[in-house]
Amino acid sequence: MNYGVQISSSGLLGAMYRQDVFSNNLANMDTAGFKPDIPAMKQRLVARREDNILGAPSDAMLERLGAGVLAMPTRVNLAQGSAKITGNPLDVAIEGEGFFQVQGGPRDSGRTALLTRDGRFTRDSEGKLVQATSGAAVLDQSGRSITLPPGEISISSNGRVYVDEREVGRIGVFSVKNEMAITKRGGTILEAPASLVGAAAESAGLVKQGQIEESGVDEIRALMQVQSASREVDANIAVIQAADRMMERAINTFGRLA
Repeated sequence: MNYGVQISSSGLLGAMYRQDVFSNNLANMDTAGFKPDIPAMKQRLVARREDNILGAPSDAMLERLGAGVLAMPTRVNLAQGSAKITGNPLDVAIEGEGFFQVQGGPRDSGRTALLTRDGRFTRDSEGKLVQATSGAAVLDQSGRSITLPPGEISISSNGRVYVDEREVGRIGVFSVKNEMAITKRGGTILEAPASLVGAAAESAGLVKQGQIEESGVDEIRALMQVQSASREVDANIAVIQAADRMMERAINTFGRLA
């Protein structure tokens, strides 16, 4: 393959990847508790350095061109979104640091903690406090589900839940020792190794009843990022097309002379 086409192809794939990530962020600009993804790229090392075969023959000029780019693991922007007042007694938001934790499946038990900033909660048919969008049980500070009997619900700033002024549980607010370990499970659900997740201190984020945290996506910034990635896609396609025309001309011209 033409080396220029190879480099531009890696740039094209990287730009398409970034375009997809930014488009998904933009599509979730109205999703409560959504945290935007941050795509990352790195320059790829030339083959003899990447494969640690420094004594292999090479071409100095081609090495100066580089070897294209590679996609790195996508990170999550955990910056707090703005609060929106809903008046729903089972809508809660965290002001400050921390996450709600919801119950995972058997494969998550003891290994992976499922976290979210999406505080749109409801009561299921068994009276458990669950996340409205996923149906997963919301956990208390000890990692247990919370059951709500019928009655008027009030939630204090430290997460304590009262029904008709009687305490029935406490919504857990959890912290993660290394936030770089947090990844997306899907939608507004995040995940982190269970060993890094623990109940947050009393001085951590405050629970606000009747509010939800809006999406962390800045729609103007996200739109500009989509457009920037789209221009990079077009630029790399143009380079590939130019290289293709040069190869076609070389084959048709020099091939005929030979």
